[in-house]
Parts: sequence; structure tokens; C-alpha cells
Amino acid sequence: MAQSDFEVVIVGGGAAGIAAARRLHETHIKCLLVEARDRLGGRAWTVAGTDGSALDLGCGWLHSADRNPWVPIAQVQGRTIDKTLPPWARPSLTQGFPPDDQQAFHAALNAFFDRMSEAARGPDRPASDLLEEGNRWNGLIGAVATYITGAELRAVSIHDFNNYADSEVNWRVTDGYGTLIAAHAGDAPVALGCPVRTIDHSSTRLKIETATGSLTADQVIVALPSTLIAEEAVHFTPALPEKIAAARGLPLGLADKLFLALDQAEEFEPGTRLFARTDRTATASYHLRPFGRAQIEVFFGGDLAWELEKGGERAFTNFAIGELADLLGSGFAKRVSPIRIHPWGSDPFARGGYSCALPGHAESRARLAAPVDNRLFFAGEACSLNDFSTAHGALLTGLAAADAVLAVRGR
Repeated sequence: MAQSDFEVVIVGGGAAGIAAARRLHETHIKCLLVEARDRLGGRAWTVAGTDGSALDLGCGWLHSADRNPWVPIAQVQGRTIDKTLPPWARPSLTQGFPPDDQQAFHAALNAFFDRMSEAARGPDRPASDLLEEGNRWNGLIGAVATYITGAELRAVSIHDFNNYADSEVNWRVTDGYGTLIAAHAGDAPVALGCPVRTIDHSSTRLKIETATGSLTADQVIVALPSTLIAEEAVHFTPALPEKIAAARGLPLGLADKLFLALDQAEEFEPGTRLFARTDRTATASYHLRPFGRAQIEVFFGGDLAWELEKGGERAFTNFAIGELADLLGSGFAKRVSPIRIHPWGSDPFARGGYSCALPGHAESRARLAAPVDNRLFFAGEACSLNDFSTAHGALLTGLAAADAVLAVRGR
């Protein structure tokens, strides 16, 4: 790094850090965005598939798209937005899941969500308490919950779940959500491949120790996944035990996506969904022909994803092909082949997918977001009270942190 002294240093180049850095840079604040990876985007990452198509290995949906601030940003960048209904808003394929069963399941799922909303008026407790004993759909309700939260229902706070704001409008960026987010950094100053080890706030000016040297700043915006704070991957001097405790109440659930190439794809309508198993939580969800492509986007969540990560990419592929072959016939295994997956739980700079408050810890989001001495500010999806687990929640917290810094600086 040619310079080492800044007004503001932003730690973490995901959606929150990018938003904060751009806001400060455009306001002519001397700032630097420091990112441990060799790329921007954090848990938003678009890669090219074997056919050149854009694959979002991380976040992929513009949730609450009718109010999502990434939508106008995408429009300014000239991105193509696909407004096709998401697969979960359509009937699933009927193999192993006939229409009458689908109706019964959705009735049970909606009733479960209604019980969650009602229970949220009382003391916090695990979402698993709201399952009806003996309900045949409990396993699949649990599976859907892992796709939403990345965690098993026993680890989900009903208060936190109820706080999530969803307009139920969901769109996609054809050339990649990760591409959109990374490009938003614009010409803000960035240092890549530069993991931060220590943030010393014991003196008037902050000292940031990185793998490539020391930086000084008046303020720091910490835009890291909650796991890195909870596990003290970055050390604060003096220590910030209240931040560590808040972050530990907001562990990252896990959601991994495997992309499979599909031969004879025209057999299936674009954008349809398939459940291989409806009797258990440890099952994957299959999105067939996303964007009309000859692919299957396979979604794994919660304990299943954590367990499969132990076996590497082959374990994910074998599990998915096994489920598909059991349902669609052994010959189907010859029609699919792996393209790409990224194990977010094993990623040292993420250590999970997105945050989910433990029972009794919904208030940890506000505690994590609170600034320290008007010099340390915090951002990221885990800091969002109502839009957590999303890239737009991260962006909004990044803007809020940047605006708080500007207010302190009289700007």
C-alpha cells in the first residue's frame, strides 16, 4: 500500500463494506476499503460456468425486489433483471410429490408460519417448539427452514424470524448478483489480499494491523461476517467482549449451492422445482433450468450442508445425484455432471452463509451494530434488524455506518 494514513478504513469488502466505501469516497473522505480476499463481494460471488453463464455461488436473489436498493443500482449499471417467478412460488414437480400432497404441505407450512407470528408476541423460544407433534410435514418444513435461515429450527429465534421484512417480490440479475455488487465499488480505493489482524483503538488514532502492513485512521467501519468477530479472527485492543457476545448470538447458518449440467434439459420447464424427499429435513432442493439454462441449481442448508462439507465437492455431487436417481430413475445419473460449488462453511473469510439469531438473542443485532466511542462502527447483514441474511440488508447497514461516520466528522 502506497499510503498508510486515512480518515476512515473500512474492513471487509462485501456488500456492506462496498456501500460504505463508495459513500465515503463520493463525499471526498480519504478512505480505504481493506479486503482479505483477492476479490470484492464477500459472500456475493459470481463465477463463469462451463457454458459461460453467470453462476452465483453466494447470494443470488434480489429479495424484496420492489424496495431493494440493489435494483436501481443494477439499472444504472445496465444489468438485465429477470422478473420470472421464483421456483418456490410455483408448484413443484409431481414426481414423488403429487398435487394433493403439495397442497397439504403448503397448508401445514403456512399454519406453522402463522403459529410463529402469534408466538412472537410472547417470550422468545426456538422455532422448533412450534412444530405440531406427529405432523407428517415436519421434516419438509424443517428443510425449507434451513433454506431460509441456514439453520435447523431448534437454533432459530422466533422473535428474530418474525422481525424479517419480506415483500415476497424476488428477482434475479442475469449476469450475476456478485458481479453487480463488486462493480458497485466503482473507483473507491481498495486493498485486496489484505486480511486485518488487529484493530487497536487504545489511542486517539486507530491502528489497523494487516498482513501487508499497518494503517492509521480516525474511524474504522468493521463490515465482517459475525463469525469472524465471534471467533476473534480480528482482535480488538482493548477487547470488546460485548461485541463478541453479540456476534456469538448471531452465528452464520449455512447454505451451499451446487450447479449441475443437465443433458436433455428440454424435458423440464424452465424455473421449476423438485423435492427429492418430503419426509425428512436432510434433503436438497432442486431448481431445474434456472434462466432457462441446461442446469440444475441444487440448494443445501443447515446440518446437511455442514455434514457434506466434510466430504468435499464429491459428497455434494454424490448426494444430489443419489436423490435425483432415486426419484427419477437410475439412468438420470448419466444426465447430470457437476459444474461448481463453493463451501461457505469452510471459507476462512466467511465461515458460514448468513446470520440467524439464536433463541433469546434477537436483540444481538442492535448490540452488534452499535458504534463504539464514535470511532468504531459496525455493518453487515447481521447488523440489520429487519433485512438480515440479505445483500440489501448489508448495503443498508453499510450506508448507515458511513452516514454515522460523516455525522461525527461534521460532514
